[in-house]
Amino acid sequence: MSNQPYEGYGEGYDPYAQQQQHQQQQPQQAQAQAWPGQQQAYDDAQADQQYTQQWQGQTWDTQVQQTRPAASDLAYFPPQNYQAAPQSYDPYAQAQPPRPDVPDAQAPAAPSAGDGYGPPSLAGNARITDAQRARLEGRSPIIEPGMQPAGLTAVLALLLSVTAQVGSYALVVPLVILQAVTAAGWFRLNGMWPARQGIALAFAGALVADVALLAAGRENGPAAILGTLGVWVLLSLVMQLRSHADPDTRITGLMATVASAALAIVATGHLAADPDAVTVGAAAVAVAILARALPLPTVASVVVSLLAAAGAGIAVGGMTGMGAKGALLGAGAAVCALIGHRVASYDYPSRFVHFTAGVALPLTAAAPVVYVLGRALV
Repeated sequence: MSNQPYEGYGEGYDPYAQQQQHQQQQPQQAQAQAWPGQQQAYDDAQADQQYTQQWQGQTWDTQVQQTRPAASDLAYFPPQNYQAAPQSYDPYAQAQPPRPDVPDAQAPAAPSAGDGYGPPSLAGNARITDAQRARLEGRSPIIEPGMQPAGLTAVLALLLSVTAQVGSYALVVPLVILQAVTAAGWFRLNGMWPARQGIALAFAGALVADVALLAAGRENGPAAILGTLGVWVLLSLVMQLRSHADPDTRITGLMATVASAALAIVATGHLAADPDAVTVGAAAVAVAILARALPLPTVASVVVSLLAAAGAGIAVGGMTGMGAKGALLGAGAAVCALIGHRVASYDYPSRFVHFTAGVALPLTAAAPVVYVLGRALV
């Protein structure tokens, strides 16, 4: 390029002609190849010559003016084989968002029905319970309540044992507590919480049974208990029929309500039984549950519990006049108490279950045996 400014652009203006004239006036200097980023300078004597950038490769031929590149210039570019390239670079592919209606050819195909797998899911199996997870991991789905619920059971059993000798109205106080805890614990044990209507209905049935038994007397205890139970089964059915839930949920709620009401009403058997039988049976349950909570193997713990309950039956029976018959009553009450303890331990229950169903079910399950054996032995 020349350091003289252009005088104008006319029709005869030819920039290549001026460049050719300038190159004829000044000799070309030999230029050495340099590293990228460096500049080459001409001789200091020729100060009027400007710095130019040196290109490596083919340049324009200033001697021969061509309107289009020669065939030799085209040979510089290598031939493009589009079919041989496995993947071609497309700068617009990254900018364009994926279309949901166009299937991705690179995405893995979904497993077919013959593979034995279901559709892919990111949420996993949300319906698996803690008990099922424990079985899959090789652990037991049974968690026993422990010593604290056993202590509460023993305290409630001792209250029943002592108040039974005082009178029926004194026995009602710990019995109502037992029935309330039974109703709430059974619903929570079945995973239904909060179930205020069901709990209230079951507890109301227990209160009605208590009132009916106190009004009818102990000799009419079975009629009062069974009559109340029949009426409350019908009330539970009506309540579930009025529910707007789906059929499966209504069936589950009906079964839980009926079972909770039945257990709470059956606990009234302590009020219908003979006072001496209640005293012996409640004391045997207290000892059996405490022995079951000891850190022993399961079989050994059950055997120790039954033996301890039988011994407690003999000891308390001697104080009440039952004598050695108290051993049979204590052992029978302990068997039912251990069954209730086992039910409250099933299916990974929560701490709330342990302090409701775990406390109440042993005493509630022992009520029928206390009534039957008490009538037979006393």
